[in-house]
Order: sequence, then C-alpha cells, then structure tokens
Amino acid sequence: MIAGRRLGFLLCIAILFSGSALRAQSEAPEHHQITAGYSFLSNSIDGVPGARKPLNGYDAAMAFSQWHGLRFKADFSAFSGTNQGAQQNVWFIMAGGQYGWRFGREYGFVEALMGEAGINRYWLPNKVRGQTASFSTLTGGGLDTGLNRHIAIRVQGDFLYANFNPAVAALPTPVVIYQAVVPGLPNYFARMSAGLVWRF
Repeated sequence: MIAGRRLGFLLCIAILFSGSALRAQSEAPEHHQITAGYSFLSNSIDGVPGARKPLNGYDAAMAFSQWHGLRFKADFSAFSGTNQGAQQNVWFIMAGGQYGWRFGREYGFVEALMGEAGINRYWLPNKVRGQTASFSTLTGGGLDTGLNRHIAIRVQGDFLYANFNPAVAALPTPVVIYQAVVPGLPNYFARMSAGLVWRF
C-alpha cells in the first residue's frame, strides 16, 4: 500500500514537471491535458452509518489527443484519514473515455473510467484486517476555465464505485454462499476535485 502511495506521489511530480519540459511546444494547438490538484472523497471506506468521515487527498490525470471530442484518459487518485480507530490509505488507478466540448474560454467534459482500487491491510474498524483490492468505476464531469492559452483551472465532480466489503463462506457445502462480514460498508462515493490543467 505504501508503495502504491509513493508511486502515486511520484506520478504527480512527474506530470507537473513534464509540463515545463513541453513549454517549447507552446505554439502548437492543444492536443493533451495534464491535471493535478486536491481531491475530496465523501466517505471513508469503513464509513458505516453513524461513523461516516470524508477523506482528503490528491488527483493526477492525463487525457490524450481528442478525436471528435473524445479522449482516452488515465487517472490516479489517493486519499488518507482515520475512522473508527483505523487508518484509511486508499488509491484508485483508472482509465477510460472523456468527451468534451469548448465554448469560449470554457471547456466542459463528461467521463467514464474503470480500473482498480487498493487500500492498506488493517482498515476495518479497530484495525481489523480487511480486503485490500477492488474493481472500481467512475462517472462524472467537470469544467475548465482558461487562465491563458495553456493553463486552466479545473473543478470536477464524480460518482465512484468500489466494493471492499470482505466476504466469508456462510455454508460449508459444495454450493458455498458468501455473506458480508461487516454490514453497511459503503460501495458508492462522491469525489470532488479542483486543480490546474496544462494543455499542450
């Protein structure tokens, strides 16, 4: 988990510095977008009813050249905090499509991504060991407001799904039925992000 968070931090640094390396292409039309900034997750992974707590983190993404408004996008986000006596260090690596349109200085977009989520091992209430990986999906959109030709401010809102709820065998028979260990664990989250976009 720590390695995943370090990888995410290094990815954010590399994305930010790659923008300055591409400054020489400033006269070229916009093809790619690199984004980095603050991100907010609406609930902790062990945030059952009565013990919900949001998580703070960061988000970094790259969207490639568009074709009729459609771009391929890769996205990494990580969040941390504590809830019910357990540390929450969760990250998401996703990729998919972004569709956008420009109107004046503004650029609006919608997106649909899928990928993997990971979390530290002892994240359940009172530091009980839990499942550490999950398939995840994201749908949402946002708005860019240009500061100049190559830099914009981005605000974004997304709806995110992940299922970290562990399961155990309920019946020791050939037909095994699984049941959740902890009822009420969330699967759906809101993600809000704000940051800068480098367009080149």
